[in-house]
Amino acid sequence: MFVFDLSQKCADDEEICQQVFDWTDSQRAANAADLLVGKPLALMGLLLLGVAVRWLLHRVVDRLVRRAAEGGINTKADRDARAARAGRFGLRRKAKLDWSTMDLNMASARRTQRAETLGSVFKSGITGVVAAIIATMMLSEIGVDIAPIIASAGIIGIALGFGAQSMVRDFLSGTFMIIEDQFGVGDVIDVGEATGVVEALTLRVTRLRSLDGTVWYVPNGEILRVGNKSQNWSRALVDVGVAYGQDLNHAQRVLREIAHDMWEDEDYRGIIIEEPEVTGVEELAADAVTLRVLIKTAPLEQWQVARELRARIKARFDNEGIEIPFAQRVVWLREEPETPSTETGGNAEEPN
Repeated sequence: MFVFDLSQKCADDEEICQQVFDWTDSQRAANAADLLVGKPLALMGLLLLGVAVRWLLHRVVDRLVRRAAEGGINTKADRDARAARAGRFGLRRKAKLDWSTMDLNMASARRTQRAETLGSVFKSGITGVVAAIIATMMLSEIGVDIAPIIASAGIIGIALGFGAQSMVRDFLSGTFMIIEDQFGVGDVIDVGEATGVVEALTLRVTRLRSLDGTVWYVPNGEILRVGNKSQNWSRALVDVGVAYGQDLNHAQRVLREIAHDMWEDEDYRGIIIEEPEVTGVEELAADAVTLRVLIKTAPLEQWQVARELRARIKARFDNEGIEIPFAQRVVWLREEPETPSTETGGNAEEPN
């Protein structure tokens, strides 16, 4: 409970107190008027000031979020640059345009989601800071000594800083992950101990679901490196072993035909986004010559494309008579010499 001294003189900034004192020539009446009218008006003014500052800063954040979300993704220059780059790789016109549109839409959605998440974080921080400052000013207005409060807040902040270092690290790491767009919900990532689909991403923790259904909760501060398998585009890599006795030029020509047939297949239009490439001999292994096929695909489609490609290679190689070697083992059988029979003694009687 606060006790106010009605006999003290009016301060220089207490205009209502001074005005009433001039009218009544009574210090008690002046202080009472300041207490009943001046203080509530000052508190209301501070509250309105806080609301106005919060609204203004939130508008600034909204504008920055909107600019970050729009950020030149759908400009004509971007489309022309993508089309020119795609043309150098030999894309068909329709597939090129379809993929360019899909790529732009995905990039726009990711940028919008990232900008909105950061905007929400900044708004929450602004609200907390403004509320703390206005509350402190209101306490000072009603006569509370705020010096101990400020000192206590500093001590508490230091204690929390030492006691919650891991949490602070998690929040800072999560903030930079979102700003840099290292990964997002729906991406397949490898963070070391855990690999799976990102189901949720917050400033403190990332939730993954692995292929066997296990849900992993990984603190962002514990993520030292991230391998994103589905950002922007993916690549199916298929290694094929061919026997040493086969004609490698013929095998590579058949692989190119198989890959080109998939490229022309309507079922894979928009999934395979570039002409497949047969790079040639990758390895001379102990029992096979390894040939490699590379196919650039839409995100998360590389595994499906690789499975279909392997099935087509097996069927076509069987038809062409190209041998795919498999691990073989040579077994040597050694015959032990027969043990000589025991000789009969000299006194043994011969049978009749």
